[in-house]
Amino acid sequence: MSQTADWPLLPLALRLEGASCLVVGETVQAERKCELLVKAGADIRRMGAEEFVKTSSSGSLATALENVMLVVSATGDTATDEAVAAEAHAIGVFVNVAENRLLSSAIFPSIVDRSPLLIAVSSGGEAPVLTRLIRNRLEAFLPARLGHLAQLASSLRERVKAKLTNINQRRRYWESVLEGQVPDLVYSGAEDKARARMLEVLDAADDIDSGGEVYLVGAGPGDPDLLTFRALRLMRQADVVLYDRLVSPQILDLVRRDAERIDVGKARSQHTVPQEEINEMLARLALEGKRVLRLKGGDPFIFGRGGEEIDLLASKGVPFQVVPGITAASGCAAYSGIPLTHRDHSQSVRFITAHLKNNTSDLPWFELVRPRQTLVFYMGLAALPLIARELVAHGMAGDMPAAIVSKGTLPEQRVLTSTISELAALVAAEEIPGPTIIIVGTVVRLRDQLAWQTDALDAAS
Repeated sequence: MSQTADWPLLPLALRLEGASCLVVGETVQAERKCELLVKAGADIRRMGAEEFVKTSSSGSLATALENVMLVVSATGDTATDEAVAAEAHAIGVFVNVAENRLLSSAIFPSIVDRSPLLIAVSSGGEAPVLTRLIRNRLEAFLPARLGHLAQLASSLRERVKAKLTNINQRRRYWESVLEGQVPDLVYSGAEDKARARMLEVLDAADDIDSGGEVYLVGAGPGDPDLLTFRALRLMRQADVVLYDRLVSPQILDLVRRDAERIDVGKARSQHTVPQEEINEMLARLALEGKRVLRLKGGDPFIFGRGGEEIDLLASKGVPFQVVPGITAASGCAAYSGIPLTHRDHSQSVRFITAHLKNNTSDLPWFELVRPRQTLVFYMGLAALPLIARELVAHGMAGDMPAAIVSKGTLPEQRVLTSTISELAALVAAEEIPGPTIIIVGTVVRLRDQLAWQTDALDAAS
């Protein structure tokens, strides 16, 4: 089996109770693997390295591997481990080779045991010390009696399912009890009181609201670390998510795994889904009883058309919440080392949409050309030549500092600085991709001394 350094892993929980597993080797690593397999209830057969070589030479290895679900090789001898892995791969049996991830088709993770709740942490064998450190942090963070809470919930699962036939009601029941006082009662040893409280809530569960709601959430400029706690909480409880093209894949990965995902993103000159249809879709899904996450890049109320969306929701009586996000201007400027205001340079800042309609922009250009002011243009990549031309035509000095930030706050962030007269030509030559923001003002001069984030352009140079 061919492996590469970046081969992907799919975490799985294997039911090994009564399953046949072969452990080859008599090393300390082999003993540790056996301890884990015994704890999982596996039926273990041990074989020393010499015995494996003899069995393989005699041609009876196929019989020894018959009905085996997992082979572990921890002989301490590279040649023997390679031979064990080759035999396992040949007959399609999962194999774990101690301290050799490239020979392994199965990796033992670091485990946080709160049975029946198990949490596995794995780096695919690439950084075992790091995985142990993360496991240790989780051990310290997770209550010791967390497993008791899982057992209590399991004991009532069928009863809850019989009482609440609506899946939305069931989900909200479990959220209400598991995020309420029940966990604290279990952790303090008062499991009888916790069970009584869960049954009390279940008896009144007919009153649980199974109606829908819309969460209008600002996802920020791209870096998932810039999400608010509230945004993350709502992202993980939504049933369906409508997201736009400015939402980074890293942030979308944080949405609840089983949530339905609908791409309604708009690209320049290409509207995938008309805004009116998005508005109606939000209302329809919520009225069906779903919790709908409208995930927008930046802040939903700054050039995000969030006001239009909740206007329709309000007219139809659909409940909604709004969670602000870090707008692109603030996030991208900060990651670029360009303060939007500064006592020596700028006492005001203006956010401007540079979206062109019919290749024209009806902006108050005379108002924009004022001293000690910072201009930030959203959606201005295509309009950059026009922006530069109009600003200079209305009195701005051609050598006014200007910058463009591409994919701001993300690992592939690029920042170009120049003058307003020369920036467009530089951007064209560098083939800067969107999304971008454009910053104009003397604050741009501060980037050289204040930049703290190495961007892709710096790394490539």
